[in-house]
Amino acid sequence: MCGMRLVQIAQHADDLRRASDFYSALLESEPTALFDPPGLLFFDLDGVRLLLDRRAPSSLVYLHVDNVHEALERLEGAEVVSQPHVIFTHDDDTLGPAGQQEWQAFIRDSEGNTVGLISFQQP
Repeated sequence: MCGMRLVQIAQHADDLRRASDFYSALLESEPTALFDPPGLLFFDLDGVRLLLDRRAPSSLVYLHVDNVHEALERLEGAEVVSQPHVIFTHDDDTLGPAGQQEWQAFIRDSEGNTVGLISFQQP
């Protein structure tokens, strides 16, 4: 087993207050830390830090949500890049729970970044 694990993901954000409001609604949690200056906003993603940073490049981040449809309802007004759709059904536990459908949707966050939303549901 490798001793490495993902610690942090950085995402570009021009306006930290606006990004904080957006990600607080999406993640249903408040930021864990703000350092401004220099312009760093952190959220905890189950032990992995999501850093919103004015100097970071845009990334394509996929976030697990309980239900893709409900997440979109919570983010009323967010631009939907790709409506919720089934990607595939998991035959085994290699990439997700066996027997569950993987749903994905893509939105544009408050800072113009594309964010993937993923949920697993019974067919």
